Amino acid sequence: MQQRRIGDMTVSAIGLGAMPLSTKDDRPSEEDAVAVVHAALDAGVTLVDTADAYARDEAEFGHNESLVATALRSYGSPDVLVATKGGHTRRGAEWDLDGSPAYLRRACEGSLRRLGVEAIGLYQFHRPDPATPWEESMGALRQLADDGLVRAVGISNADIAQIDAARSIVGDALVSVQNQFSPGWRSSADELAHCAAHGLAFLPWSPFGGVGAAGSLGSTAPAFAEVADELGVSVYQVTLAWHLAQSDTVVPIPGASRAASIQDSAAAADLSLTPEQLARLNLG
Repeated sequence: MQQRRIGDMTVSAIGLGAMPLSTKDDRPSEEDAVAVVHAALDAGVTLVDTADAYARDEAEFGHNESLVATALRSYGSPDVLVATKGGHTRRGAEWDLDGSPAYLRRACEGSLRRLGVEAIGLYQFHRPDPATPWEESMGALRQLADDGLVRAVGISNADIAQIDAARSIVGDALVSVQNQFSPGWRSSADELAHCAAHGLAFLPWSPFGGVGAAGSLGSTAPAFAEVADELGVSVYQVTLAWHLAQSDTVVPIPGASRAASIQDSAAAADLSLTPEQLARLNLG
């Protein structure tokens, strides 16, 4: 599988976004969820993205991290970059935010315990907290890196000004930005280009448009469906290949709740688009 760089780490060009394995009411059984992670590893995926808040509700906070840790241990502890996130909290089944330095340290320590590691490979700030100055949250991430609790830092749902502030405060430990980007959601195109210009990895979340939109991707993005027909592959493979063509710093992280889905997605890393096909897709 094609490889990409995140900081000084080499990972597969396609990652696994593990969120669907924990947040849905109709989520897979633990056995089936572990099988999805194993299928991703078998397909050459070496980046797994999770978060402490990926759970159905507050009562099972950390569910996804524990699930990922179980899957990796049962596979034989492969050489995989696990990227997790902190800063989102849960109130019952509702989502909330806490970007305070004290909370981020507690959240990181909890993630360390659940993942069973001495240092987190890539620790990402999940989303800006209006109640906490961005600079304070970034300072907390820098301290986590300085203290050796995390090997690298990422930010999520950030605009260009926030990216530049993070670069200034976190320094070389900042290696990635994770924003929403898909055929129907291109508002982070400027942030993607900014990351490419500054050597930061860009990890598009919901690359198919989100759980509710992925199933209708073929009808909502007709140009992508047309190219998929031309190449004899799924519209999902074409979508991920389009992501990869945006920049060599892009590493999409599609979600999957079935082994077949992540196997299909992983194949996109080796799918080539012609310049004419790419031009059509860029137009929408």
